[in-house]
Amino acid sequence: MLQHIRAAHDNKGLTFAVVDKRLATVHVFDSNGTWRASSPVLLGLARGDDSVPGIGERKMSDIKPAERTTPAGRFSAEPGENSQGEDIIWVDYDAAVSMHRVRTGNKADRRLQRLATPSVADNRITYGCINVPAAFYDKYLRSTLGSREGLVYILPETRPLAAQFADLLGK
Repeated sequence: MLQHIRAAHDNKGLTFAVVDKRLATVHVFDSNGTWRASSPVLLGLARGDDSVPGIGERKMSDIKPAERTTPAGRFSAEPGENSQGEDIIWVDYDAAVSMHRVRTGNKADRRLQRLATPSVADNRITYGCINVPAAFYDKYLRSTLGSREGLVYILPETRPLAAQFADLLGK
């Protein structure tokens, strides 16, 4: 995927990130396509590559566990704020999917412990947002995608890569 992004200049000179849902990892690249850093991430609880239509307009309490997906695709990301005034990176504004620092308010979620385990099996817990360690967000994301427009490529987990990114991969 990265070779195709670079060869096609698909990022159009913008910084970008590639989220690999199968490996629960984000990779950050500068505008030239040079790798900057990678980190484990937390993802939507449910497997799937599409957001439920209208999910971004619903209260979180009304979202069923099977609807908590992190969508796959190519997204124009932009910096923003959540309803609490925290800086975030909007990935899919309409579906209310963002990339932000991991929240540790509910201790029972064990989010920091989940990020620290070598297994990706326990990295599925969010409503669809991409949670990253705070230090990683502050060091690598705030200065790139968190300060200007960029791109986020989220790799599929239930569809073939060639089907999800047919235009980019020339299939």
